[in-house]
Amino acid sequence: MLKEPLDLSKARILISNDDGIHAPGLKHLEKIARSLSKDVWVVAPEDEQSAASHSLTLRRPLRIRKLSRRRFAVDGTPTDSVLLAVTQVMKDHPPDIVLSGINRGGNMGGDVIYSGTVAAAMEATLLGIPAIALSQHIPPGGNPRWATAEAHAADVIRRVADARWPDGVLININFPDVAAADVTGVRVTTQGRRKPGGLIQEGKDPAGRPYFWIGTARAFADHAEGTDLETVYGGGISVTPLYMDLTHRTTVDALRKVIG
Repeated sequence: MLKEPLDLSKARILISNDDGIHAPGLKHLEKIARSLSKDVWVVAPEDEQSAASHSLTLRRPLRIRKLSRRRFAVDGTPTDSVLLAVTQVMKDHPPDIVLSGINRGGNMGGDVIYSGTVAAAMEATLLGIPAIALSQHIPPGGNPRWATAEAHAADVIRRVADARWPDGVLININFPDVAAADVTGVRVTTQGRRKPGGLIQEGKDPAGRPYFWIGTARAFADHAEGTDLETVYGGGISVTPLYMDLTHRTTVDALRKVIG
């Protein structure tokens, strides 16, 4: 994917997200991106698409709304936004790198399966473009410390762009809920284990019909050493490489012994 270090000062950067074109986190990421390059484009969902995962709209037409010269809104998912950005909006000169976020809330552990922020980076990865997802952790009932992400993101992105990573890999970065000056460091981590959707509220609508509302509480969380969860809850910035190939190689070998 990123075979050689990327000179961000000369790069064309595409920004997207899942919180929508008017999200505060997107504005912070635009500011960060413009500190890295003068060639910054924004193509993001028209409305919030949190937990949309890697959803592609196939059953209705999509529309692109031009807001300014390099800023567009798509009435679809994060995946739609990146796909249309690369194949339509920027088709004559595709981006060199895609930045997705900054998400309002962490994307760690099992969150990445549901995350539209990570999905936007996934779509770029499938299109052969290096991609980084960025998220700001928020405790329950708290407010996002955007200043923490803004203070550290440019440096972390530069350091990641100096590395090399293979096809099918994207980078997932999470910022902790501490003041910028209190960040304990930047660590390369593995994906932890936690499951969103742990609180389901039951109720009835005005017509008396029952409904169920899935909340954002986690069903469980395992902050094992070296994981994104352990690092972020300990005040550090986690940098986790995620692999698009979901094949479990050890099980492949085990199954071949019994199936052939």
